[in-house]
Amino acid sequence: MQHEHAPRPLPLFLELVRLTAEREPEIARRALDGLRAYAAADRPAPVTPRLQIASAGPARLRDYGGAGPPAVLIPSLINPPHILDLDRQVSLADAVAAMGRRSLLLDWGEARERRALSVSGHVEDLLLPLLGDLGEPAALIGYCLGGTMAIAAANLAPAERVVTLAAPWRFSGYPAAGRAALQGMWRDAKATAQSLGALPMEVLQAAFWSLDPERTVAKFAKFAALDSRSADARRFVQLEDWANQGEPLPCAAAGELIEQLFGCDISGKGEWTIAGKPITDAMSCPALHLTAAGDRIAPAATAPAGERLEIPSGHVGMIVGSARRQLHDRLAAFLDPACR
Repeated sequence: MQHEHAPRPLPLFLELVRLTAEREPEIARRALDGLRAYAAADRPAPVTPRLQIASAGPARLRDYGGAGPPAVLIPSLINPPHILDLDRQVSLADAVAAMGRRSLLLDWGEARERRALSVSGHVEDLLLPLLGDLGEPAALIGYCLGGTMAIAAANLAPAERVVTLAAPWRFSGYPAAGRAALQGMWRDAKATAQSLGALPMEVLQAAFWSLDPERTVAKFAKFAALDSRSADARRFVQLEDWANQGEPLPCAAAGELIEQLFGCDISGKGEWTIAGKPITDAMSCPALHLTAAGDRIAPAATAPAGERLEIPSGHVGMIVGSARRQLHDRLAAFLDPACR
């Protein structure tokens, strides 16, 4: 069964459905119905990218308007940056522009042009030059691994303030079984990743699904019951397309992320250095860390030290779900230039 739009990797998804069928055949049947509906769903025309105001290698800063001091939104290296600008209804980039800030969204660019860069290299060679082009310290708003990298950048260059959204820092806070499984996946995939220069997205997707395989099947079963014209169905298709469109992760970045951050917790232990400088979550600028109560991707136990606020949502729901309104309120209060 081939689908133009299908979960990546499709064979693993079908294996999860098969395993579900042994216990709950009706859910498995509905999940396959959901898969067919997802593949057949209408997609809107691609959105024209916003104006580019700065570049460093393949990376770009795109302008989302707004007046006031700059705020740079830093997405993860995993999955495309447009989760922070999914559509006009839920766009975090647009929301920041309405908070008295000039809103700038970072696009890391194509992975093939970043193959030699580790996570640290992305910070040093791409993020720091882009921030330097602004001519003044910016507020850094980092989502998921982008938050980890925002903290690193604030250790190396002036930042007005830092906000992390569902960002891991203390990787020892992940369940031991999950960390071990990730290391096993990397051992199996490392040679292939080295020959390709990148870790395929399919491998990363399998690692994410392993955190909660039942939910992966159940969400497609639930989708099968939705009216294809409804807002909920449209949002499901948008989010699944986003999750399945990610660039491969550059091999050097995958190695540092999996071996050094997940494996050795160098950030949590205070052993991470970039350009010979120690990287710590004890920054000199104001910082706020927003966590998601139901997060399996970056549990609250992995969050950086400092002021934390919890959002009653999941990892992606805090950005595009109804809980985003709470996130926007807390973010607006912290980004107020009068707030120090």
